[in-house]
Amino acid sequence: MDKAYEFLLNEAGFRYGDAVVIAVSGGPDSMALLHLMIKIKKALDLELICAHVNHNVRVESDYEKDFVEKFCAKNNIIFEYMKIEDYGDDNFHNEARSKRYAYFADIVRKYHAKFLLTAHHADDLMETILMRLVRGSTLRGYSGFSKIINMKNYVILRPFIEIPKSEIIAYNKINKIKCVQDKSNNKDIYTRNRFRKYIVPLFKKEDPNVHQKFYKFSKILLEYNDYIDKQVQKIINDVYPQGILNIEKFLQEEHVIQMKIIYYILEYTYQDDLMLITDHHAELIYNLIRLEKANGKIHLPNNIKAIKSYNNLVLMREEMKSDEYEIEIIDYVSLPNGKNIEVVDSCDETNNNVCRLNSEEIKLPLHVRNRQTGDRMWIKGMLGWKKLSDIFIDSKIPIKERELWPVVVDSNDTIVWLPGLKKSKFDKTKKEKYDIILKYY
Repeated sequence: MDKAYEFLLNEAGFRYGDAVVIAVSGGPDSMALLHLMIKIKKALDLELICAHVNHNVRVESDYEKDFVEKFCAKNNIIFEYMKIEDYGDDNFHNEARSKRYAYFADIVRKYHAKFLLTAHHADDLMETILMRLVRGSTLRGYSGFSKIINMKNYVILRPFIEIPKSEIIAYNKINKIKCVQDKSNNKDIYTRNRFRKYIVPLFKKEDPNVHQKFYKFSKILLEYNDYIDKQVQKIINDVYPQGILNIEKFLQEEHVIQMKIIYYILEYTYQDDLMLITDHHAELIYNLIRLEKANGKIHLPNNIKAIKSYNNLVLMREEMKSDEYEIEIIDYVSLPNGKNIEVVDSCDETNNNVCRLNSEEIKLPLHVRNRQTGDRMWIKGMLGWKKLSDIFIDSKIPIKERELWPVVVDSNDTIVWLPGLKKSKFDKTKKEKYDIILKYY
């Protein structure tokens, strides 16, 4: 932890009397950071503000809030608190992150702070890089996250980015720092937990200092990304004026610049929601641009559509009614009707609650949405299409349930599955070739 302490004391840029906001969950990482900052506070006479978020999804959340609040009172630290009352239909972790950082920004403004500190550590960086390598991302996304991020009016610092989890645990033990444990971190249903429990330990077994290699890898990618960004900035106003891509000028650039322009558009469009985007989405946009047809469109996460019209391409949000939803299927989706869809590795079931797909026959990524006027589906074993409205009537589904009933579509908006009711012609038997298994429960 000496490296983190030296960074905070000598390199972070703190000045005497500065207000510093610290994101604290009460877990071992953030409590170690808070403990370390108490030492820095004494040295530089800082004003510390602890920002705690209750995500309102676990029964232990109220206890954790009380735990952190009492610690702050004992150590003369300002305590700020927010409880997330409700979530939309978006990816839970992404939505929680967006709400969390918006709240942190509010607290920074309230106290005229210059710094926001988070306890992301070396293991977090490894997990993030590996997850994005597997899922696909932008060049910046593959780098994980930065140690220092210059926001408009403040700086985000992650002083533990080079510190492995084991060192933090040891620090807490030596200093007898109490903390709370989030039991959801043990659930294999979350992708990050699986990487944390099964994948990262294998890398550490090969090399106990592998986290240093990941940090170096991250820094190199960021350097390359920054250089390419500078080249794109020289032309972006000409190629992408007023939020409209000029396809003719776009096609004159080298492929690496073309892809970076696409990532630039995605980063500009999604901003804090960028973790929803993968290289699949960039490829979808690239293919749409090069489409021989004059007009076309594709669906992207968060109700965004990419629309091509002759020589122009734009990304725009499609406003949805209160009872409408569309969610990208990554690993696990909690649906508005109380059910779930999960991507599983194996399943023996063959009923309508399970769907097997061959990614070569559909356009990824997959989305789940509610029904739309005119929806029709090519039912497995039938010759021709059938309207979803007729399927609901035949299956005697109550009208109220039909509005929220999940419909799984690919990125061309082709219906590939009506969970719990009907399979499409794209569904595969256990003996056929498939590489995606979806389960509805």
